[in-house]
Formats: sequence, structure tokens, C-alpha cells
Amino acid sequence: MKTNFTKAVLIAASILLSGSAFAQSTSTGDSQYVQPFSPTSSFRTWSVGVNGGLLTPYTIFRGSKEDFIHPKSELGYGAYIKDQLFHTFGLQLSYLRGKISGNQAQDPAYTYYTTQLKSAFDLSGNFTFANINWHNQENVIQPYVTAGAGFSWYQPTFGRSAGAPITVDHNIKNMYIPLGIGIKFALGSDINLDLGYQVNFVDGDNLDAYNYGDHNDKFSYAHIGLEFALGPKSKPQLARHNPVASMRHEYIVSEEKLQSELDAQKAQNDQLKNDLDATKASLATTNANLAKFTADADGDGVPDFFDKCPGTPAGTKVDGSGCPLPAAQTKVIVTEEDRRIVREAIKNLEFDFGKATIRAHSYPTLERVAKLLVDKNFSLKLAGHTDNVGSDAANLRLSKDRAESVKSFLVSKGANPSRIEATGYGETQPIATNKTAKGRQMNRRVEFTLY
Repeated sequence: MKTNFTKAVLIAASILLSGSAFAQSTSTGDSQYVQPFSPTSSFRTWSVGVNGGLLTPYTIFRGSKEDFIHPKSELGYGAYIKDQLFHTFGLQLSYLRGKISGNQAQDPAYTYYTTQLKSAFDLSGNFTFANINWHNQENVIQPYVTAGAGFSWYQPTFGRSAGAPITVDHNIKNMYIPLGIGIKFALGSDINLDLGYQVNFVDGDNLDAYNYGDHNDKFSYAHIGLEFALGPKSKPQLARHNPVASMRHEYIVSEEKLQSELDAQKAQNDQLKNDLDATKASLATTNANLAKFTADADGDGVPDFFDKCPGTPAGTKVDGSGCPLPAAQTKVIVTEEDRRIVREAIKNLEFDFGKATIRAHSYPTLERVAKLLVDKNFSLKLAGHTDNVGSDAANLRLSKDRAESVKSFLVSKGANPSRIEATGYGETQPIATNKTAKGRQMNRRVEFTLY
């Protein structure tokens, strides 16, 4: 009996101590990774197992007055099929067969018994632990407990101190309650090593062919076996999957993605700020240059930069150099050719975007207009217009600046500033709709009126 007791204690202790080592496998980089809240179809839930071990009437619940004093250990074997319904719970249909025996009954007339356990079937709930962990994706070690109900067929035989052995019944049937604990070790994606210990409470006192006392018989089964997962290898086993680790992984991935987007947005904002600072600096330079070319201290219409006769009295008509004109003026007539030159200048006139700076390719046609003004002493009205993009005040200022820029150019080529009038109208006089790009382009213009 001491040998059997030692075996059972060592088996139970190894299972209980192993339960503290909740080691788990590698991680979310696994090709079998499954996202949180995925359907059960994403996993392998069915498995089959085979096992072999020791059957003995000795259990960890053994009382002080058992029917037979000395339990023996005999070989047993079994198999099962399991459906894992949830991460921590599955239903398991098990089969067990083997032999149970013991010596020295409480009554000295009975010396031993041997019971052939022909078949035992039970349906149990299998509760798996240790697959709720923050750090790893899949369990390597799976402690579990089982509980259920079953039906058994057995044939007990007992021996007396004198006479031949007696078979009590060839086919006794009884219900039993199996309670078990165990631990599984992952040997691969498809195979688990299964170590378990199960106590079976029989609904009767005839398992050992001997009725003694007022309590039912029981027996234990300590076993080792292999469990094989069924289904595609691309799917993980549901009992080994860790849903909490999956949620943690999704959280970390989402956090990293958000941080990356924030970093990219910050870099973009920094670039926009740098571009804005550069634009402001360029605009300040342009405004400074424009002020230099538009300052007119004597008010004769010729900027000081081009005025060769500064200090001209107010009201004096001057030429393009700022010098007074002769009193007599020759009357000229505006011809169709003159109008054509002006139309060509309007057509080719372009400015830098959002600025009053004339683009270089507009110079030749403007120079022809300047020559026309000098040769024929024409007067010219310049009217600047914009589309409706931007504020009213900004558009008005831009239209005025562009008209003044054209005037400055013409004056720099010798035209009489007193004969050139530059006015800005902003967005108030559109000639096309501002709802289309083409219409807005037509509205951004400087009109030349020759007279």
C-alpha cells in the first residue's frame, strides 16, 4: 500500500506544481495569430487523445476504513474526443478500460479481489486555465480540471482464504462521477503531452465485490497520453490561444500607428511653417522693392527712382523722366494698329501667383505699349481686377498693386506718368463666373484703355 500511495502522491504533486509554471509561447508575430473577437471558426476546436496509466482503488479521498486494506496498481488505457467550445471550456467524451485490484478485505474471509473494468464512458466539462496572460500569444503549458458523469460496465471477482475465486457478476452496470486534474504540454502545433489524475466515484459498493460500511467505492486513474488537434494546421488550437494577449497586441499596434501618424503630421506642420516663414520673408522683400519703385515725393506721378526732375511743382505735367512737358501738345489719333498693340500686351500680361511682380515674358509687349505712349503721347488708364479668392481688402490691394506695377514698368521705359492712371477694383467687376477655374482666370486681369 505504501508503494501505491507514493506513486499517487508523486503524480498529484507533479501536476499541482506544474500548474504554477504558466509559460507561454512566442508571440504576436506568429503566422497563426488571430485577432480578438474572431469567430470560433478561426480556431481548431476538435481534438482526440489516447492515454495509458495506472488504475488503483487508492485515491486522495481514501477513508480510514476501505473495503480492502491494500490497494494494488494495475494497467489501464483510454481515449477521448473533445470539442473546445470556448477558450477555457470544452466538452470531452472519454472511454476507459483496464483492471482494478486489492488485497486483504476488512473481513478476513476475503483475501483479494480483481475487477475487470470492461468499459467506462463519461461526458465531462474540461476547464482550461493559464491562457489569460498579457504578454504571450499561445500557451505552452495548460493546467486543467474536469468534472462530469459517466456509465461503467465491470466484472468483479474475489478470492477467499479457502476455495476457488468467485465471480460476482459478469456485467455490473453503474453510474460514476469523474473528477480530474491535469496539465498539458505543447509538443508542436498539433500535439500536446497530457498528464492527468482522475478520481471516479462509483454509484455503488460492489466495484470490489465486497460490501463494507455505508460508503460507495471509488478508484483513480493516473495517466500519460497524447492529444492530437484536428483541422487545418494554419489555425491555432482554441484551448492554447490567449485572447488577452491578442487584445494587448492590437492596442500596441494601434498606438504605434497613431503615434506614427502624429509624427508625420507634426513633420508636415513644421514644413508648412517653414514654407510660410519663407513666403513672409519673400513678401517683405517684394514690398520693400515696390516701395522703392513707387515713392513719389513731388507727386508728379513719376517714382523718385526714375524722376530726373525732382521737386516739380504740383500740377505740372511731366514726361516719363519727371521733367515738365512743353506747353504745346500735338493731337494724335488712336488707330486700329495701336489698339492691337494694347490688346496683345493685355493678352500676354502675367504676374507671379498672389503677387504684383510682372513675369519676364510679358516685357516685350509692354515695351511696345510704352513706345506707343512715348511716340504718340497717348493717355492710358490701367484698371486692375481679381477673382473672389481671398478677402475683399486683400483683392483690392492686389489689383491696385498690379496696376501700379504695370504703370511703373511703362514709366521706366519712358512713358509719361502723368498720362497714366492706375486704379484697382478688386473682385467687384467680374467678367466671368468665379465658380470655375476658367472664369476665375478671366477675372484676374489688368485692362488697358488707350485715349
